[in-house]
Amino acid sequence: MTESSSPPLADLLHAAVTAVGGTERPGQTAMAEAVAEAIDDSSHLLVQAGTGTGKSLGYLVPALAQGERVVVATATLALQRQLVERDLPRTVEALHPLLRRRPEFAMLKGRSNYLCLHRLHEGVPQEDADEAGLFDPFEAAAPTSKLGKDLLRLRDWADEAETGDRDDLTPGVSDRAWSQVSVTSRECLGASKCAYGAECFAEAARERAKLAEVVVTNHALLAIDAIEGAPVLPGHEVLIVDEAHELVSRVTGVATGELTPGQVNRAVRRAAKLVNEKAADALQTAAETFERLMELALPGRLEEIPEDLGYALMALRDASRTVISALGTTRDSSVQDEDAVRKQALGSVESILQVAERIVEGSEFDVVWYERHDRFGASLRVAPLSVSGLLREKLFEDRSVVLTSATLKLGGDFNGVAASLGLKPESPQDPEGEGDVAPRWKGLDVGSPFDYAKQGILYVAKHLAQPGREGSRSDMLDELTELVEAAGGRTLGLFSSMRAAQAAAEELRGRLDVPILLQGEETLGELIRAFAADAKTCLFGTLSLWQGVDVPGPSCQLVVMDRVPFPRPDDPLMSARQKAVEEAGGNGFMAVAATHAALLMAQGAGRLVRASGDRGIVAVLDPRVERARYGSFLRKSMPDFWYTTDRNQVRRSLAAIDAAAKADGA
Repeated sequence: MTESSSPPLADLLHAAVTAVGGTERPGQTAMAEAVAEAIDDSSHLLVQAGTGTGKSLGYLVPALAQGERVVVATATLALQRQLVERDLPRTVEALHPLLRRRPEFAMLKGRSNYLCLHRLHEGVPQEDADEAGLFDPFEAAAPTSKLGKDLLRLRDWADEAETGDRDDLTPGVSDRAWSQVSVTSRECLGASKCAYGAECFAEAARERAKLAEVVVTNHALLAIDAIEGAPVLPGHEVLIVDEAHELVSRVTGVATGELTPGQVNRAVRRAAKLVNEKAADALQTAAETFERLMELALPGRLEEIPEDLGYALMALRDASRTVISALGTTRDSSVQDEDAVRKQALGSVESILQVAERIVEGSEFDVVWYERHDRFGASLRVAPLSVSGLLREKLFEDRSVVLTSATLKLGGDFNGVAASLGLKPESPQDPEGEGDVAPRWKGLDVGSPFDYAKQGILYVAKHLAQPGREGSRSDMLDELTELVEAAGGRTLGLFSSMRAAQAAAEELRGRLDVPILLQGEETLGELIRAFAADAKTCLFGTLSLWQGVDVPGPSCQLVVMDRVPFPRPDDPLMSARQKAVEEAGGNGFMAVAATHAALLMAQGAGRLVRASGDRGIVAVLDPRVERARYGSFLRKSMPDFWYTTDRNQVRRSLAAIDAAAKADGA
């Protein structure tokens, strides 16, 4: 659609907002205009849009108006579902009379999110079935077991499912059950070779995406599409990244490789029945050597690969190559459904080859470290030192990119987040046409419809002792007890570690007569529902609560952060990134540790005010936010609440808020 024939953006936005029962807001209008301008001139845009702005329509309306294919990538399932089930259907219907077309939209996820009919009907390959316990006599004789019930329900659901998408199955099933009816992209036979290819749910989702004008996906699939060079998303002219503060973390996750003894041994078992004895023995020997080394592995970064580990990885690499070659030439008619078994074995061995080869090559742009888990043992991991160059090269070429979130400005500007994405500081872009021209972009903060200064207080308990690395903080627990008591419950406790959350929950359960829920004692969804349902209830937990709780109203009137959530000092990847910045002449602490903490604190503080009638206090029980040099950077990264360090004022305010809530019947 040409610009001359396109209806005015203001008319389109008004129609869409009316359709969803919303209210037009100045910030939403400003965002829509900026998105339209970025798309029109093929530039890039970072938009900070506070809670309540209506940012989904702020980008959907101008994206639909321009008539080109758009990919929208989100970080959370909740937003994906909101877009596909609520925002897009209503918006498309509202814009149809004005645009004189009805844009199609579709959701696309990774293959393992869809039920695999081949796996469902033909069963799990023998090795995996044995590991999963499907041939355990107790499981076989107990169709009433949880796993048995889940598998029977999945079989029934497959006959009526429209999409085969795991998230459309209600209630859900365990990860263990789902793994029996799904495959990864490496394990998939491909539509042309699979007996069920014509009915494949994952292939059907891809076909719908090819025909759609708007494709809603997730950050992980976007990263795979960009990094691995095998396109999984249809070609598109516009990319919109919602919840963009999560993008670097998700891309890093996709670009991270891992080797574990269990993973290697599974690959050996899968390949052994399909290749000659010599190839299988070589891989088995390499696996045993690797496993012996991993038994002695101590957690931490490997700045240089130890000689014995290097030899073990080269042996794994070489043996994997031999097995992959043999898998392509041998056939065994005695193996039932050999194609599926072969594809699974090939995927397993290719994964080992890829990671072993990457570590052996020893790129200066990779970080390698050991991790040790109490339950799963040791693992060897490799991740990129930075994904900024990767994102700059793969994300910002040949399309207009809009990145939006409620938290993109840290310390008062966009430059920190922009740098992590591979964008240079916001400034005129090389007007003389010389040198390294960075992608053109601009930042826009459209604010929030909420009056943070009147709706909330940011309180820093500067009188407390500075938290140390170890040991209990009795003064912090005393302060927390008094705050929760003054608030009458109504508290979301955000802790920097699970150990701290557990200690606080145990202590306060003995001191106060209010229900205290603890993350891990029930599913996160159930905990949040229980927290929202009873105003006296408190909810304590760690990372996923900092970003995943949306409870407007009187149930959440006090948000407490126990300490500044800096990365662990022994985090190999974060410490390596910090060191790299320092070696380049920058401030590694501010660029990495403080930025990481600021992003989490901004997200955590954002849990307080979720609606225009919300009132409350964000309490940070770490005096460094007031005393340390970087304290102002952290405070500027949070919503513009009224700021105080006066503990008595805060207690009076909490008591007043509690009294008002009780008077309203909450």
